[in-house]
Amino acid sequence: MPTKKTFLQVSFFLLMLLSNGVFNGQAQSKKPTIPLVQNGIIDLRNIPLDQTTIPISGEWGIYWNQLLSPSDSLTSPTNYTYFPNHWNYTTINGKTLSAKGYASYTVRVLLNNKREHKLAIKLPDTYCSFKLFVNGQFFAAAGAPGTTKETTTEQWLEQVAELPNADTLDLILQIANFRHSKGGPYKPILIGNKQILQADKAAEDGFDLLLAGALLMGGLFFIGLFYFGKHDKVILFFSLFCIAYSYRIIGSDNYVLHSLFPNFPWIIGVHLEYLSLFASFIFFMFYTKYLFPEETNNWLLYTEAILAGILCLVVLIFPPSVFTQLINPFLIVMFSIIIHVFYIYIRAYLNKKLGAKYALLSTGILLVIFFLINLKYFNIIQPPRFVLFFGYITFFFLQSLVLSFRFAFILKEAKKQAEQGLKAKNDFLSTMSHEIRTPLNSILGMTNIMLMEKPSEEQKEQLNVLLFSANNLLSIVNDILDYNKIEAGKIGFESIEMDLKNIANKLIAGFGILAKDKGVDLRLKIDEQLSTNLIGDPTRTSQIMGNLIHNAIKFTKKGFVELRIGVIHKDGSNIHLLVEIEDTGIGISTEKQQMIFDQFTQADTSTSRNFGGTGLGLAISKRLLELQGAQLQLKSEPEKGSTFFFEINFPIAPQKIIEQPIIHNPAPTEESKPLTGMSILLVEDNEVNILVAKTFLSKWGATVAIAQNGQEAVDVFDAAIHQIILMDMHMPVMDGYEATRILRDRGVKTPIIALTASLPREIEERIKSTGINDIVVKPFIPSELFKLILHYTGIHRF
Repeated sequence: MPTKKTFLQVSFFLLMLLSNGVFNGQAQSKKPTIPLVQNGIIDLRNIPLDQTTIPISGEWGIYWNQLLSPSDSLTSPTNYTYFPNHWNYTTINGKTLSAKGYASYTVRVLLNNKREHKLAIKLPDTYCSFKLFVNGQFFAAAGAPGTTKETTTEQWLEQVAELPNADTLDLILQIANFRHSKGGPYKPILIGNKQILQADKAAEDGFDLLLAGALLMGGLFFIGLFYFGKHDKVILFFSLFCIAYSYRIIGSDNYVLHSLFPNFPWIIGVHLEYLSLFASFIFFMFYTKYLFPEETNNWLLYTEAILAGILCLVVLIFPPSVFTQLINPFLIVMFSIIIHVFYIYIRAYLNKKLGAKYALLSTGILLVIFFLINLKYFNIIQPPRFVLFFGYITFFFLQSLVLSFRFAFILKEAKKQAEQGLKAKNDFLSTMSHEIRTPLNSILGMTNIMLMEKPSEEQKEQLNVLLFSANNLLSIVNDILDYNKIEAGKIGFESIEMDLKNIANKLIAGFGILAKDKGVDLRLKIDEQLSTNLIGDPTRTSQIMGNLIHNAIKFTKKGFVELRIGVIHKDGSNIHLLVEIEDTGIGISTEKQQMIFDQFTQADTSTSRNFGGTGLGLAISKRLLELQGAQLQLKSEPEKGSTFFFEINFPIAPQKIIEQPIIHNPAPTEESKPLTGMSILLVEDNEVNILVAKTFLSKWGATVAIAQNGQEAVDVFDAAIHQIILMDMHMPVMDGYEATRILRDRGVKTPIIALTASLPREIEERIKSTGINDIVVKPFIPSELFKLILHYTGIHRF
């Protein structure tokens, strides 16, 4: 992390680099003994023009309100004036010239005719049109100077033109201005080696185009970031600033845009030049306001913004002769804005705001840049082009760093909030799962108890409906929790040996009653090549195929549902399977086939009303397959049926050595009351759950002692009396985890089975660390609890 000392060192280095570039550039530009035009003549015969460039500056002859042409009989000029100089600052015979008007300038250039390279002159733009004649011939023009506004065509264009091979050059320069608040020449005409002048112009144009392109692309990038992001106003105003100022780079000073597009309308260009300048500062102010709102003086900022806005309005409404006079008032506003922004960034830096040090350094550089630009504007110094280019690039790079830090911080905060939201959602679903499963345990338990009491046929039918509804609700709860775990990336897969044929047979048997009740023929077809066990997750595999079979039966009114498992490829270690579930149900139209894989979505809103379900089953199956590198696919036609299928690879389980079968004693039945004489400690805080569990345990012959929280369990447990503990995990006073830990710390070896509404995979690590032997999930299946008790009490090992 950069320290404050490092930051100050970098800042000092950059500012010194800029200053060094300026003064070195000035030193290099001060060529020794540069001759000046005197009385309309400049002698360059002893100047090595092959190696350098010279400004043709000095006392040019001037003919005010005359547009001379080579055909005119020229007399020696009676008036001389310094060239270049605005007409506003030019005095002839004690009278200051008007900015609007027309004039001709003349000069004679004496050259050495012994030169190795071709010479050229670099003609800058003027206010606001010119035409040049050399030795009586038309040479170059920018626009068309005339004697009235109507006959004058304005154009700003810099150009390099090759000079004729002569030792004397007579130049006649016509200039006219009727639309700008300034008139006349303001940049020197350069003469020298053609290659040097062309290279210099190409470098200047290249710097401007590169900088403008970088700003424009950066602005468009940040616009996209704003549009597709969180609509951060900081990013919006910085992007607008970049776009607005990109025009300023190519639409002013050297006017590269006009060189690329010579027919670009001058009147549009001059409006855009001033508008882009004024608007860019408004955008930069609001960028700063939203970047560091606490450090910003809103009253001062809005005052500056209003002033700049008024300037923009004047540009839009009035002609150039009016709004071009606003540049000097704007300079006051501009430096006020920069100093204000500099003050804001200093405060932000002192307050240790994110990115403030880069913002402070960039604004310091911007202050230097605009100071140099203004010195150039008033012809005090001519800083090298690369210095301004480097300054601009450094400024925008540092501001981009500020935005990058801000964007990264926003993403980090968004990630943190998303993680907190996900945790809150997981906690909510976990809590709701427990709260829903607890009463479901009571409903299912009591229903099973009533079914065991030999009810009448009518009562049995009603109880079966209740049992079906409760199991359906439990299935929905499980689906929601499964999908939540998948989305949270907490789903895991076992890699254990499994018998896929046995899984398929159990599924067909399990869904057989449902299919029979609907009059649907449920079929199974397994490839004979599938003759060995595989390595995979039997629970998830069963869940995927079970979801697809259940869906197929649900949406099939008549006909058949068939599960097919085929072998595509098999070698010594792996097998590639094709699993298909075909039905003759309602089918799905092509446009809705992709939609059904979305969460909580079915092909039609009426589907849920007619057939039930949450629309999660397919989404869960699809995601579980994707996590295993497989894709769930669909072929379907409306009213003809559907086929869901997927291809999947499984490792083949190694063959086991066949051992002599061990003869086991048959497991005792529930009706034989095998738990007679056994005392079980039931730790549960819900009265209904106590009633359900106690009823089953009593029917199996056990004596049941009750503890309603973990503390009571610790207090009443007696290893000499209690052979097994059934422990609820979520209880007041002390939960099951803490109670189990205390008992294990005391050296208690008695088996403890967790009774929990949480899913086993969610609490597996915690269960293991506390010393619990096994888990039964609420609502529990009585037969499963019965088997676990027989196993851990040693009555019968499974």
